[in-house]
Amino acid sequence: MNTVVPVPSTFELPIEAFDGLGDRAFGIYVHVPFCATRCGYCDFNTYTAGELGTSASPQSWLEGLRRELDIAADLIEAGTGRVPTADTVFVGGGTPSLLGGDGLADVLGAVRSSFGITDGGEVTTESNPESTSPEFFDRLRTAGFTRVSLGMQSAAPHVLAVLDRTHTPGRAVAAAKEARAAGFEHVNLDLIYGTPGERDSDLDQSLAAVLEAGVDHVSAYALIVEDGTAMARKVRRGELPAPDDDVLASRYERIDSALNAAGLSWYEVSNWATDEAAQCRHNIGYWDGGDWWGAGPGAHSHIGGTRFWNVKHPAAYADRLSTGILPVHGSELLSAEDRHLEELMLTVRLRTGVPVSVLAPAERAAADQAVADGLMSARGDHLVLTDRGRLLADAVVRSIAAA
Repeated sequence: MNTVVPVPSTFELPIEAFDGLGDRAFGIYVHVPFCATRCGYCDFNTYTAGELGTSASPQSWLEGLRRELDIAADLIEAGTGRVPTADTVFVGGGTPSLLGGDGLADVLGAVRSSFGITDGGEVTTESNPESTSPEFFDRLRTAGFTRVSLGMQSAAPHVLAVLDRTHTPGRAVAAAKEARAAGFEHVNLDLIYGTPGERDSDLDQSLAAVLEAGVDHVSAYALIVEDGTAMARKVRRGELPAPDDDVLASRYERIDSALNAAGLSWYEVSNWATDEAAQCRHNIGYWDGGDWWGAGPGAHSHIGGTRFWNVKHPAAYADRLSTGILPVHGSELLSAEDRHLEELMLTVRLRTGVPVSVLAPAERAAADQAVADGLMSARGDHLVLTDRGRLLADAVVRSIAAA
């Protein structure tokens, strides 16, 4: 089992975490905790201006971010004798586009100053369609961003209303086209399916809009009603029905069929791309067990089998860093068993599949049963989910892991 370790006032990585660091893929994740409004389904670590009051601001956050990245680079250099250059950078949130093009350019400048970015590195930012413009995308391209991920969720107005999304239905498509016109080859649109009240025709409308936008990547996620959210309270009171598993499975098949027909193939259960170049390299780094430093309030990191995470509130984050101390709130050392389980959980979801060589005899027997049940198929020395298996990916993982 993984061991949760209390974090002292100064955080240090165990010496073994530095083994091979820089030889594997290395990414930087930056968490922007600001949102204009709070969506009813969201349980991310985000804050509106009203929730923060005067306790924190984008400026204090950016100052803290610069300090965190500098301290992180120094810590790693002390352990390895070098600072790994980032192969990928992903700015997520929250709503990074609220920082504007200049603010995001400053974020990227902070990453370059501390770690650097490899030639040909992938640099992504998430954006809300309503806080973008042609000028915004032009500024991102000038700053060095190579990829944009836009939160579309749905093209149906009543579905967006249930999700408490504030953008107008057509804005996501317009924003995607503006990004492409600015020179972005790689543009993603996010969809959420299974929202209460969503019909097949609503999903078809959303898929038609996605294809009209001409993007090279689509992420589609089943709605999950998270505890503590406004949506969870509505479901508990009976104001909204809970998502139906059979409906979710049917919607997933509908999405997969439409995207396949348009030339986008799945490479991870919830992600489709036109080709390998369009796949999100940063996320692949997560799924392949790579190393990354997560900077910002509540951000999670993974370095050489050690996972750690920051304090959540932006004010506490800035306060810790103002004294030159990393804002790490907790950490855990992953055992060999934990790392094996995570490898199973992640690689099973990939189109490349799970290597047979990593399976223990009992796990191989369980995987063979999944093949017999039509949930997996052998592809060379890997086992890969079938179309039906993708609908039951979590169950497949549980059956193999429990063996």
